[in-house]
Amino acid sequence: MSELLTSDDTTLIDLSIGLEDGPPSEPMPPSIDAFDHEAGAQRLAENLRELGHDVDATDFPAGMGLAWEDLEVIPHAGTHLDAPWHYGPEVDGEPAKTIEEIPLEWCRGNAVVLDFREMDAGEEIGAADLEDALEELDHDLSPGEIVLIQTGADELWGTPEYLTQFPGMSAAGTKYLVEQGVKVIGTDAYGFDKPFAKMGRRYVESGDEEELWPAHFAGREVEYCQIEKMANLDALPRKTDIPIVAFPIKIENGSAGWVRPVAFVGDGADAGSDDASSGGETA
Repeated sequence: MSELLTSDDTTLIDLSIGLEDGPPSEPMPPSIDAFDHEAGAQRLAENLRELGHDVDATDFPAGMGLAWEDLEVIPHAGTHLDAPWHYGPEVDGEPAKTIEEIPLEWCRGNAVVLDFREMDAGEEIGAADLEDALEELDHDLSPGEIVLIQTGADELWGTPEYLTQFPGMSAAGTKYLVEQGVKVIGTDAYGFDKPFAKMGRRYVESGDEEELWPAHFAGREVEYCQIEKMANLDALPRKTDIPIVAFPIKIENGSAGWVRPVAFVGDGADAGSDDASSGGETA
């Protein structure tokens, strides 16, 4: 892995969706208020005047100051990593880690992509499904590997269907992966569990509380993190042994942190299409 991280021939593949102003794919979308350079000059001049300095916006070179943005956003918008604290206050009787307590070692390693694009929306991915996918790859999981669940839902980013058209993990499937030594599980879907409407319908029909966010709540028994709203898994040139890093932003006592997962693959011959190169489209 170290050679790939330092090689001049390494291709970087962005596996994230960024923060956008009010997309229909977010039920609680970010609000981004952008200020251009002229507005920046006005605001900087005001700041200086408050400090007692007689400065006007026209005093800046070409009347332009610094551009910036004011954001109102939850840490679960865009691609993000959920901490164990998100699932509950304890994990197997021990205090659950918040996002700034997540060991960085969990967030880098070799990834395995398990393809469930043929599953129907609303289905649950169980332990047997995961075993079958691993058998198809002829791959045995090792402690510290990062498992990425490919549903193809990232192709729907920017549409309301993104919120509903994907299979989700089950509690048993989540526990199965963690018991193999996996600490981070990612998905290219909106959520880790099946879609909200499907969960609600199944709960109303059965009255069984285990229908509500079962994969998330498995994190009250086994310790792990999940990355939601990934993208571009189809740009990866292979399904196993993919070095990635996915370090979350630190938020004090946070339930999640924004993350930009990046895969490192070999020279251009192994990297797939041009869209897979660093700085390409995210979804």
